[in-house]
Amino acid sequence: MSSTLTNLLVHVVFSTKGREPIIASDCGGRLYSYIGGIIRSEGAEPLAIGGTADHLHLAVKIGADQALSDLVRKVKANSSRWANDKRLAKGKFAWQNGYGGFSVSASQIGKVRSYTRNQEKHHRTKTFKEEMLGILRKHGVECEPKYLWD
Repeated sequence: MSSTLTNLLVHVVFSTKGREPIIASDCGGRLYSYIGGIIRSEGAEPLAIGGTADHLHLAVKIGADQALSDLVRKVKANSSRWANDKRLAKGKFAWQNGYGGFSVSASQIGKVRSYTRNQEKHHRTKTFKEEMLGILRKHGVECEPKYLWD
């Protein structure tokens, strides 16, 4: 086969710096739209974007030659700059340093898209901390929980 054929689907999660609730509900749509544009400009495909006041979920299809770390770095840097320019937050808008990135099977992408889009509803019953620990467990990612929240 002389072609490179892929379907690289990823669920990405990251929070605001210090998990501060700085994403106002009336600004989320504008922020998500801008982030979608960043993702497209990098040659990836945003499948769903959603979150709450303190964190964001992305369902993304990345290209065969893309590094997820580069894409996330560009999304975070450009969106925080834009959010500060637009004064979308009280004080300085910033994302946390790290992120969670999880592979998604093509058979499960519909569920991940729905989950991503329905974050406000989901978080009526579960905190971000509970959610993140559950995602890590589900994907078999071992970590020391006390270091996730510093």
